[in-house]
Amino acid sequence: MLDDLGRVEESLAATAHPDDELLTEASRHLIAAGGKRFRAMLVLLAAQFGDPKDPRVTQAAVAIELTHLATLFHDDVMDEALVRRGHPSVNSRWNNSVAILTGDFLFAQASHILADLGPEAVRIQAETFSRLVTGQMAETIGPRAGQDPLDFYMYVITEKTGSLIATSGRFGALFSGAPAAVADRIAAACEQIGVAWQLSDDVIDIASEESQSGKTPGTDLRQGVRTLPVLYALRSVDQSGPVLSPADARLRWLLGEAELTDEALLAEALTLLRGHHAMKESRADVLNWLSEARTSISALPDVPARAAFLALCDFVEKRTG
Repeated sequence: MLDDLGRVEESLAATAHPDDELLTEASRHLIAAGGKRFRAMLVLLAAQFGDPKDPRVTQAAVAIELTHLATLFHDDVMDEALVRRGHPSVNSRWNNSVAILTGDFLFAQASHILADLGPEAVRIQAETFSRLVTGQMAETIGPRAGQDPLDFYMYVITEKTGSLIATSGRFGALFSGAPAAVADRIAAACEQIGVAWQLSDDVIDIASEESQSGKTPGTDLRQGVRTLPVLYALRSVDQSGPVLSPADARLRWLLGEAELTDEALLAEALTLLRGHHAMKESRADVLNWLSEARTSISALPDVPARAAFLALCDFVEKRTG
């Protein structure tokens, strides 16, 4: 499968090479920065349930990865991000217009590849893109009045993150010629793993030390993003009634009013969250999603790729702590 990933990487570089010099430089800027290629890997892994050598599989993996990269260009504009994968983001190196148009170009390149794969590929991509945009729009606007913040957050993750990961698995199975029932199960498992991975990131952002994860802890808190542990903590505090313990009162103020770009306040918030039962609840949610994924995977044919999918579930569980 490493050879297949190598071919995906070569195709990505070749696909993002238009005649326009600026589009070439901007599109290859993020591709060259690397990344896990997680979605492309899922396409290739799912293809093991059919004929993994079908040339359509590599094309589908490239289209999926281009779609993901395009969303990152747009995300960076909306988030006003300065860095992406350790490099200056396109919007900070050039400007927002260049970043948006480069993302649009990569979407177009992905669509061109999928058009060659047939109308079913185009239909699935359109449905996936609709879910992506719906999830992003919901995140941008925020929950409606009276809507449960936790339910809203899970909806956003499922639509914005889970949808493309599900399609990664579906494309791998579909274009390798696996049966439709297998493709459905793989898509379900991939979506469940994708949501679990995102929730695992939420836990790691609070729980880990930088030396363990390689990431700066509290990044989401610093940016004012309320992830799963924060939402559980706020729900717990809100349901505690008018009389709060000093720790809960302090946590409510830190999460609701404090400016957590202040390193001392951020460190205090992290300490209180790490000792809060919200972390246990968040880890339980990760395990629930992984349990559903394992159930979907266990119904797949007994080929080596099934064990690889189960090992992926084990990895997500282990990294969560």
